[in-house]
Amino acid sequence: MFSPSTFSSTTTTATNTTITSPKPPPTPLPPRSHLPIPPSKPLLSTLTTTLTATAAAAAILTASPPSLAGPTATTYQIYYGTAASAANYGGYGGNSDKKASAEYVYDVPDGWKERLVSKVEKGTNGTDSEFYNPKKKSEKEYLTFLSGFRQLAPKDEVLNNLALSDVNLQDLLASADNVTSEERKDEKGQVYYVYEIDGVAAHSLISVTCAQNKLYAHFVNAPITEWNRDHDLLQHVHESFKTTGSF
Repeated sequence: MFSPSTFSSTTTTATNTTITSPKPPPTPLPPRSHLPIPPSKPLLSTLTTTLTATAAAAAILTASPPSLAGPTATTYQIYYGTAASAANYGGYGGNSDKKASAEYVYDVPDGWKERLVSKVEKGTNGTDSEFYNPKKKSEKEYLTFLSGFRQLAPKDEVLNNLALSDVNLQDLLASADNVTSEERKDEKGQVYYVYEIDGVAAHSLISVTCAQNKLYAHFVNAPITEWNRDHDLLQHVHESFKTTGSF
């Protein structure tokens, strides 16, 4: 039915015209997302420590530097007392230079105020000078003198005689828990009687001596609260009293 040449030609044609199916285009890759890389734990810890240290340093630099000095030391002024009589009180008939005519001295803490003593008070109980703490007026020091004393009487007798003209001293002695007295001498041999009165509500230090035919009594008084707070200051003031012949 078919000739050989026809079959052979058909076969050859089929072989030469074989069609290859086209390849599909490659699927594009999804774009890369630029996500932040979390820091490792050691790096985060280091960063936190650095920031904390920086903040602390800034706080130190901006804060006021602490004071390296200790408590401020108390300073004192020297008071020169003349022990002038009531007639010559205020400079009349006397030397106006108190330092040149001083018969006694004692220290006064800075900030304390002087109370002016009246002629009447000077003539009745012999008060010559007085200073007080303006924050607590009952914390004070003052000096009284009496003329006509060549030497000191026994210690108990002197204290009782001082109380006769000092109502506050009378009250302090009446309520005292303890009273001590001693005799001491300065470097020049001058004798001082030293009294310490420990009362229920107040404390007192008294120093008494005789010089220039006069008896001088220096008082340092304070309520218990102020005594406990200012003990060193009050002790200093007490020990600073001297007559002019002993310095």
